[in-house]
Amino acid sequence: MMTALIIGGTGPTGPYVVNGLIDRGFQVTILHTGRHETELIGPEVEHIHSDPFDVRKTAEDLNNRTFDLVVVMYGRLRDLAQLLVGRVGHFVSIGGVGVYQGFANPDDLFPLGMPIPLPNGSDLVNDDESFVKLRRIRETEEVVFTAHPDAIHLRYPQLYGPRQILPREWPIVRRALDRRPFLIVPDGGLTVKSQAWVENAAHATLLAADRPDAGVGNIYNVSDEKLFSIRQIAEIIADELNHEWEIVSLPQEVATSTRPMLTSWSSSHRVLDIGPTIRDLAYRDLVKPEDAWRSAARWLANNPLERGGNIEARLQDPFEYSSEDRQYEIWEKCRQNLSEINWSVDPGYSSAYVGRVPNPAAD
Repeated sequence: MMTALIIGGTGPTGPYVVNGLIDRGFQVTILHTGRHETELIGPEVEHIHSDPFDVRKTAEDLNNRTFDLVVVMYGRLRDLAQLLVGRVGHFVSIGGVGVYQGFANPDDLFPLGMPIPLPNGSDLVNDDESFVKLRRIRETEEVVFTAHPDAIHLRYPQLYGPRQILPREWPIVRRALDRRPFLIVPDGGLTVKSQAWVENAAHATLLAADRPDAGVGNIYNVSDEKLFSIRQIAEIIADELNHEWEIVSLPQEVATSTRPMLTSWSSSHRVLDIGPTIRDLAYRDLVKPEDAWRSAARWLANNPLERGGNIEARLQDPFEYSSEDRQYEIWEKCRQNLSEINWSVDPGYSSAYVGRVPNPAAD
């Protein structure tokens, strides 16, 4: 029987990967801290309780064991990659997408913002990158392929779905649960960013674990195929939770309450090219994203965060509805004032597909 070691394995995507490997005939061992056991993993799985951020302890707890497959989902990847040289048949690792140049500061690029989609082979952060963590991500990828030239590395985006440490969809879900009559969104709520439903991300990981010949030695972006804007996500969540609200668009620079849902000081798109992932790994969404967003909303509704608790504090959303109400009042007045402007000639849409094209001579 083939053997697989999963480092991590108990997070949001981990149980899907563990159980998927069991279905593929692997005898699975997970190495993790033991702080987050889950009933989603059965008793047939061996547990090694260690510290994946302490390479010496990990080496001691693994002893000299070897495996047909290793999937590193957690811990200090650069150290683990070097530790496992010569001890694994196929190495799969998980990292982040922030390695791309401009991903942290898309408004610093020219023209402003990232290309849509951002090509898989785009420039990475260089040594001048001000965010040390992002430089470290790039350096870690280099270490992985130096140690394991035939590895497959996956760049995970922001995930959504059950059991997230920081459920980024909660700011929208809680406002729907609180039956807010309106939701403020930045710049029309038109921002689109690559995200992945937890089960879809795990599916991509399992495809990499299958070791397709075309994928060996490469790096792939992970994301849902079908992406929604912030506004569309808000509409789906509200509908799933049997709520209706008015979507109110404010310029991002004054839409203060939207910062936690935007997770950035920029409303620029962050859309990753997953064409190579589809081509080489045969990826397709396992769960349709609209169904996934509904499931994410329903799970949080059934498992709500503690109001004012530690996780809400880490999301940095004060849910200060009185201030949002005040912004709505100001916006209503501004909208009314703007609508009172009389144009000598109404600007048109310059399109034969949008209503009637006025003919000033005929009128």
